[in-house]
Amino acid sequence: MLVCHCYGINDRTIRECVRAGCSSARGVSKACGAGTDCGGCARLVKSVVREELQRLEGEGPCFHLPMAELSPA
Repeated sequence: MLVCHCYGINDRTIRECVRAGCSSARGVSKACGAGTDCGGCARLVKSVVREELQRLEGEGPCFHLPMAELSPA
């Protein structure tokens, strides 16, 4: 879905920014530019960021890192 008409940024790009470490709409805006021109999409950017953060939260801690193996002491 197209979110930012000014820069042609879709929800997939915003979700990728969140998965790459952006934890706020401001962070996403700095990373990809969404919401930095006319501002008409600012609420939708926030909504997509919030939705993706909630989705990732459900995957558990350190979802992006492999589980560590304990070595014998």
